[in-house]
Amino acid sequence: MLQISRRNILAGLTASALAGIAPAQTPQSKPQPLDLKDFEPKSMLHVQETLVAKARFPVIDFHTHLSFTNTSGAAPKANFRAKPEEILPSMDRKNLRMMVNLTGGYGPALEENLRYWQTPHPDRFAVFTEPWFSKIVEPNYAQFQADQIVQAKKLGARGIKVLKTLGLYLRDNVTTGNLIKIDDPRFDQMWEAAGASKMPIAIHTSDPEAFFLPIDRFNERFEELNAHPNWSFNGRDYPSNRELHEARLRVIVRHPKTHFVLLHVGNAEDLTWVSEWLDKYQNTSVEIGARIGELGRQPRAARKFFDKYQDRILFGTDAVPQGFETPQQIFGEKLYEIYYRFLETEDEYFDYAPAPVPPQGRWRIYGLGLPDKILRKVYHANAARLLGMKI
Repeated sequence: MLQISRRNILAGLTASALAGIAPAQTPQSKPQPLDLKDFEPKSMLHVQETLVAKARFPVIDFHTHLSFTNTSGAAPKANFRAKPEEILPSMDRKNLRMMVNLTGGYGPALEENLRYWQTPHPDRFAVFTEPWFSKIVEPNYAQFQADQIVQAKKLGARGIKVLKTLGLYLRDNVTTGNLIKIDDPRFDQMWEAAGASKMPIAIHTSDPEAFFLPIDRFNERFEELNAHPNWSFNGRDYPSNRELHEARLRVIVRHPKTHFVLLHVGNAEDLTWVSEWLDKYQNTSVEIGARIGELGRQPRAARKFFDKYQDRILFGTDAVPQGFETPQQIFGEKLYEIYYRFLETEDEYFDYAPAPVPPQGRWRIYGLGLPDKILRKVYHANAARLLGMKI
């Protein structure tokens, strides 16, 4: 007897049903070319959309860049990105109590920044100093840099910012020669001076792991790196992402009385490793600037992270006034609304930056819905304690 399978029967019935029916004509009858940069898909999910126009509690933004240092002249000079009167109204509307300008410079530039931001508005702006890296070639640099920290403290600087310049750009002859490692002993006196002066060190080490991989079809940040190929650290003589973090950890071990704030969550793509650091080194905290795109796509792990380390996580955005290339860091009210939504709500699948195309990678994020107890700490109390402010 002929055996006919159920699949063959269904296939025959389908073919009979469709016989004689002409294919429908559509406006687009064949695939159309589309550049990836022009692809702006709109989500079809019907999910909760919560506008958090104002933070539930007062906020200290521990990571902003209100100025940069111009080194083209005979002496370093402050380059201000905005005026206080341009920033303060938005701060008031968003319940932003204070902005910390991490890139306050050194020497004359630091003094300019203090006069411009902190002195007239001591309750709204705090200024950090930076290492004078270009002096690295001079004799007795270690002592000079330590003395600069002591002087910065006397002038009113509230902390120290160490850019990723250390480890990725600074070389033996400033711009040429071998890269100088993060744990180079010439900086030991600086780390110690910071601890003695009770000045926290906000340190940015390395970058997302994708920045150390080839810019190819497997790289999840292909669009970002293809638009900014100079951001890539793949090849040449750059250390690996892991080597950079391990060098920073050696510094933390050597200077237990100095407090290090690991910017960008330290390494937001590996919360398990960061948790090991926090468990092992009590002289560390982390800050979330420009990394809600990473935290928000692993919401369950991130929520556990915030629960466990609620006393050591600081709010930050990495905001820069009048920026244009990095929308996830441009100072503006929409930027803060996204951060507040991420922390305060359990909304699902929303943009991590105010931009038509996700600037870091093509994904969306989920809110953590933190309770008030944790929000108060992350928004304000943890930073206030490090800055010596009343909580």
